[in-house]
Amino acid sequence: MKIAWKNKAAGGRGKKRSLPSSVDLNPSLPFDRGEDDPPAAAAGAEAGRTNPDSGQETPTDDHHIKNIADSFRCQGNQLAEDGKYHEALGKWEAALTLEPKNAVLHEQKAQVLLELGDSWNALKAATQATELQPSWFEAWLTLGRAQLNFGEPDSAIESFDRALKIKPDHEDAQADRVTAHRLVKKRRQLEASGLKVADSRYKVGDKVESC
Repeated sequence: MKIAWKNKAAGGRGKKRSLPSSVDLNPSLPFDRGEDDPPAAAAGAEAGRTNPDSGQETPTDDHHIKNIADSFRCQGNQLAEDGKYHEALGKWEAALTLEPKNAVLHEQKAQVLLELGDSWNALKAATQATELQPSWFEAWLTLGRAQLNFGEPDSAIESFDRALKIKPDHEDAQADRVTAHRLVKKRRQLEASGLKVADSRYKVGDKVESC
């Protein structure tokens, strides 16, 4: 689904990219795993237990909970695609009460919060995603953008560096890092001129002049 980072000709809030699907691939769901999704858990780890007598899988409570969480997640995905961001957040929050360690849900939540202009909570959600999946590129990219929106370009550079360590040739991450670096340089110039840094807080999509 493509909802966040809409690239508008003027005054837009950033770049457009797709939200990933669930960490665990479930063939019965309408969304397939994308190449940028975090690594899935070991096959069958939570899917259920095998009955030694019949050789067939026996559903477990964990399996039932995961199915409910996946249902909430998919409902939230559809709502987000339709632009109903607050409703989507409600569905994802419900899923997170069942699967609080689902990095994908935290990252999706961060993207929508950025779309709604809630940079602080987006930063917290993206941080949670990176803590749960520290080797996931998308989590670091979203965290960097949240930090950029919150007015922390120095921290954003660190997050973009983490993302680029995973995918060195990713153009969006490279461009975002350049933007963050320019903002740090611009902030230093403003500080030298006596202006308040808070008066020049950046939002993704704002134009930054080359220095």
